Amino acid sequence: MVQGRWRTAGGALLRIVVVWAVSTLTILALAGLLPDFQLQSDDGDSITRTAVTAAWGAGAFGLLSALVWPLVVRALLLVPALVLGLLAFFLNGSLLLVALWLIPDGRGEADPENAVVVAAVMSAVASATSTALAVRDDNAYRRRLYRLAGRRHSRPPAPGPGSPPGTVFLQLDGVGPRVLRDAVADGVMPTVAAWLGSTHRLTPWRTDWSSQTGASQLAILHGTNHDVPAFRWYEKDAGRLMVSNRPASAVELQRRAIERTGDGGLLTLDGASRGNLFSGGADQLALVLSVSARRGRSNRSRAGYVAYFRDPANAVRTAISFVAEVCREIGQSTRSRLRKETPRVGRGGLYPFIRAFATVVERDVVVAAVMGDMLAGRTAVYADLVAYDEVAHHSGPRSRDAAKVLERLDRSIALIAKVADHAPRPYRIVLLSDHGQSPGETFESAYGLTLRDLVRAGCGLPVPRRAQHTPSGAEARGALRSAVHLPVEEGREERMSRPSDPIVLASGNLGLISFPDVPHRMSREEIERRHPALLRTLANHPGIGFLLVRSEEHGSVVLGPAGLDVPVDDLTDDGPLAPYGPGTADAVRRTDSFPHVADIMVNSMYDPETGTVHAFEEQIGSHGGLGGEQSEAFLLSPHALSAPVADGSRLMGAEAVHRVLRRWLREALGPQVPLGPVQESRSRPQPEEAFPVADRVAPDKHG
Repeated sequence: MVQGRWRTAGGALLRIVVVWAVSTLTILALAGLLPDFQLQSDDGDSITRTAVTAAWGAGAFGLLSALVWPLVVRALLLVPALVLGLLAFFLNGSLLLVALWLIPDGRGEADPENAVVVAAVMSAVASATSTALAVRDDNAYRRRLYRLAGRRHSRPPAPGPGSPPGTVFLQLDGVGPRVLRDAVADGVMPTVAAWLGSTHRLTPWRTDWSSQTGASQLAILHGTNHDVPAFRWYEKDAGRLMVSNRPASAVELQRRAIERTGDGGLLTLDGASRGNLFSGGADQLALVLSVSARRGRSNRSRAGYVAYFRDPANAVRTAISFVAEVCREIGQSTRSRLRKETPRVGRGGLYPFIRAFATVVERDVVVAAVMGDMLAGRTAVYADLVAYDEVAHHSGPRSRDAAKVLERLDRSIALIAKVADHAPRPYRIVLLSDHGQSPGETFESAYGLTLRDLVRAGCGLPVPRRAQHTPSGAEARGALRSAVHLPVEEGREERMSRPSDPIVLASGNLGLISFPDVPHRMSREEIERRHPALLRTLANHPGIGFLLVRSEEHGSVVLGPAGLDVPVDDLTDDGPLAPYGPGTADAVRRTDSFPHVADIMVNSMYDPETGTVHAFEEQIGSHGGLGGEQSEAFLLSPHALSAPVADGSRLMGAEAVHRVLRRWLREALGPQVPLGPVQESRSRPQPEEAFPVADRVAPDKHG
């Protein structure tokens, strides 16, 4: 044992010396290339003297990076996380200036701009060298992974080689089974292709009517998405809007789910939740929206940023990738505009930065957190990677831009699989999605007016001459607002002058219309007495597929073009809604039973031949309603786990997926006793977290 310790210490010392030597050569090369960076006195020095000076500078910089950087990052815990990433260059450059100041006789000198460049290059070279030296040493490689994941490894984790396997659930947000198969066939995702051909099975599943992350993930993690009719909806009893990607709404939705099911969630036993809207009952959290509203030390979710950025190499690499992604998006959107590609939506403003956050910052932090969870031997991990969903909204689900994102996600999956070889217990990795995306021109682009304009016209209300866009949005935007501490906006739509004016909300190609001055769900008869032309205008519009509204005479009914008028109880999958796919009738009936269903639910048209829909938002790839690939999701599970469903059966609804995942955890670990709502009481929203509607302004999906 003593001999082994000496060998380990000797190997570590050798790596330190090699990294120091490479850093010294790097700083010498940079001193020769950069005019305002020098390591000699004004009179000149010998080669030996210059080399010693370089060694001093490299050693001091390495020591400061190892000792000071983690303390500085932790001290900046309350700084917005995205800003923290962008401060990487400044902090690294400052450490280099201090290192040069420590060189004897003042032979090191650099202006601030060159200090930033030199520090970034040295951090990258030192990180690459250290990684290369650790590749052939499993213990060293494991320690390197711990540092990358922001963890200190002082003693082996409790689970051993004979421990039951852990499970990692990786959610590829917005990736439908057809997109996944095509990516595999085209060679875009070689890691997934290798799994499909040997160790894993692919099982499609059908989403609920509300085909979006808020509904799907709430059910997957907490067992129910009852009373979640859309991405956003208006609740008359409380006079507030619920928006799935807002922290206060996420807290309330999680509380309701726990109250309804009676347990804390899928991850209550030694679980970790990473990059999700909801915690799933996990104690280990990073980038979880339902806890991001907390301030100070109670917000453990933001610690994931600090754990990642405490390594200067991580910070520099992610900051460089962030800038590169912003430039990539600007180039791609410019190319699309010059080629006059259609359909197309605006991609200016802050969108390049939002995309870079989703595809770089959030991905890197979540992947590092998952790696750390595996190295710590956690029982169950659930992580959401939102990159594809964000890009597909604006570039299209099958665009070249989205394919490049899938390629990079495949590399992240491969890295997580490689880390499993160094974990203290075996791991089963399950890939899944929460919904797909359907392409199509926006409703406004196709018909020259928004759904809100059409509703106001049907109500005989004035329509603004200048149509107001409903900007695009996705799950990443809520995480970004939390990361940069942006306040929740009350909305951008035109303020309504009368309390009887309808509130019109959009969730992809699903629209919700509510009349706030009526305390109950309005009936068809009441709506026709107040606005005789409204239902007829909506039902017969070519961009609308069908409506759901309550009738006093026939119960709830589905209305559509050519006089379609069918009671919900009589709907069948081979009836008038057959083009929307199997399970549509049950999905509509289930949503109709929700307490907070809108007065009028509007689903856009769907063309089965082209697979296109019309989003009521600024999205050319959308999800949220029924029609096409948005309603299709997948499970990619190891053969070691039982089949999700029996042969010939279909997996219908996100709640059914929760039951499958819970069964898999029981198979690995034996019966589990879920934690009750008491453990989640800290998530209960405070009275000030209620989200009232101010002047009935309906916010867009940006939050």
